[in-house]
Amino acid sequence: MSGRGVTWSVAVALVAGLAACGSTPAGIGDRPVSAPSTAVGSGTVTPTPTPLSPTPSPARGSATPSSASTSGPVPQATTTPTPTPRTTPRVSPAPSTTWVRSVVRPAPDACAVTAKYRGKDLEAVTTTAKVAVLTFDGGASSTGVTSILSTLVTTKTAATFFLTGDFTRDHRAATASIAAAHPVGNHSNTHPDLTTLPSTGVVDQIRKGAAAIQAGTGRPPGPWFRFPFGARDARTIGLVNDECYVAVRWTVDSLGWKGTSGGMTVAKVRDRVLAAARPGMVVLMHVGANPDDGTTLDAAALPAVIAGLRAKGYSFVTLQQAL
Repeated sequence: MSGRGVTWSVAVALVAGLAACGSTPAGIGDRPVSAPSTAVGSGTVTPTPTPLSPTPSPARGSATPSSASTSGPVPQATTTPTPTPRTTPRVSPAPSTTWVRSVVRPAPDACAVTAKYRGKDLEAVTTTAKVAVLTFDGGASSTGVTSILSTLVTTKTAATFFLTGDFTRDHRAATASIAAAHPVGNHSNTHPDLTTLPSTGVVDQIRKGAAAIQAGTGRPPGPWFRFPFGARDARTIGLVNDECYVAVRWTVDSLGWKGTSGGMTVAKVRDRVLAAARPGMVVLMHVGANPDDGTTLDAAALPAVIAGLRAKGYSFVTLQQAL
């Protein structure tokens, strides 16, 4: 065989060998995480790491009762084992696992967005400017959505919503309306107390919630996570951070979710929020109705809350702008 013939035969053999090896399995798709450093007013927005320890409320979709609003260190989990640190890149799990495989995952370097927020459940953003972040949780009922969205439009007010997977599945039209005008964060899949779950269960709640939000809104949730009932500890905050989310709490809970049966009124909701006014405040309100009396006090009080804060010199930003 001539020298040229030998060379051609070797080349053919090499190509055939490479084809037989196959290609490397594709990992879970990257999700871009946008976290611009935005100067708001006269101050640059950065987080405040002051922790707060709540006592979970028994109602799904409800925030922590007012008795849980006292400051204290982030509690440490004592019954759930610490998760084993990841030492290999994330790839698509085997079919036998319980992980959600359809959710778009962030690129490894995108997780750097959480570096300065790691281990924190943010109660406010740090700024000297009079800005407020209005946030609304959706976990069960969607009764107040239409009223809230209408108020935000007519008053030209920015806001951020945290939705559960259950909410996006049960209230598809409301979810689409919210996402069409406002950023959406992850509030878990079914709104359990995450501190009572094993670490695998916590991650499952985060990923399934993200998958449901992506399916319901057409895009992944923003890189912000709010704990159901506000219940968290060092372990669960770490797991949220590992999933490339910033944990976001609140400066003040309006307590409108308690309804008139819980002793609240529109005036009390308004006054509670206005009394807590401070630069960089994060306000927690809810989109649903109280299950016992059917009231939507947060929706009813929202116009007065916005007007009252503006009268104090405040403007409004989204979490995306703030973080």
